[in-house]
Amino acid sequence: MEKSYKEIMPNITTFIFDVDGVLTDGSVSIFPDGELVRTMNTKDGYALKTAVDNGYNVCIISGGTNPGVKLRLKGLGITDIYLGAHNKIEQMDEYLDIYNIDPKNVLYMGDDIPDLPVMKICGLAACPKDAVPEIQEASHYISQKKGGKGCARDVIEQVMKVQDKWKNQFDAKYD
Repeated sequence: MEKSYKEIMPNITTFIFDVDGVLTDGSVSIFPDGELVRTMNTKDGYALKTAVDNGYNVCIISGGTNPGVKLRLKGLGITDIYLGAHNKIEQMDEYLDIYNIDPKNVLYMGDDIPDLPVMKICGLAACPKDAVPEIQEASHYISQKKGGKGCARDVIEQVMKVQDKWKNQFDAKYD
């Protein structure tokens, strides 16, 4: 019998996220000069920074190439950002090799078909509420939050709470 997501969460050391449809709602605004602009949720940003600050490995693998996305993520302390990734499994394998990470310790959150191969090999496959049906079917956990609306915060917070790291960070700061 397959483990439930709550049984897997204690083993998670690494978060890997797609961008479009996960850290954004999947919408793209197109300016007259052709620049594509996305919107990210600050609650997701806070959770990503909190995960980095608490020693988790955080990686982004996206097919998109927007330099503004990279700048935002670097500002949160994320150093492993793969943009223009059309075969996400290659980038994931490279990342796991560099840091000697076991795939079973990885939570990957994606929302569409290009995420499927990666989701099949990670320990905990997750998706936003509005992911495509094939991704929902492949997921151990479906967030009640939509892409770009706090789904990354949802999974990060849950993992950190299960590992007793979410509340403890606030206790230490405000005691």
